[in-house]
Amino acid sequence: MGKLIVGSHEEFEKHLGKVIGVSDYLQVTQEMINTFADATLDHQWIHIDTERAKKESPFGTTIAHGYLTLSLLPFLWEQIIEVKNIKLQVNYGIEKLKYSEPVPVNGEVRVNAKLKSLKNLRGISKAEIDVTLELKDAKKPVLQGVIVFLYHFE
Repeated sequence: MGKLIVGSHEEFEKHLGKVIGVSDYLQVTQEMINTFADATLDHQWIHIDTERAKKESPFGTTIAHGYLTLSLLPFLWEQIIEVKNIKLQVNYGIEKLKYSEPVPVNGEVRVNAKLKSLKNLRGISKAEIDVTLELKDAKKPVLQGVIVFLYHFE
């Protein structure tokens, strides 16, 4: 399945209720985790102290911040779809977010996305996308939820 390209609300609407696609895997490195810790001021040892995590963490290694994994969704979503003819795209919200599995350092994640709903709000398309962030070789998803984007088509 290649990247979906849509250029209008009407084109987008044809995919309502359908799986839009699955992104490539992205490796979550310790450098990414450390950079995220610095940006968010969240320096909890389970994320950044590799030696302590080896000894004390139930995972035997550092793990990515939950919000780091969440913040990867727009990047991974853009691997699945290209929305053309827009003036602006806005991250509008997240609904029913549930974390199920931590991402260990060097774990690989990808997103599986389905267009749950699409509404035309006076010329602005509100897209609700069911997302599942999957961890390679894991039985449970990292997270599941609904991300909401607003697309201002030209």
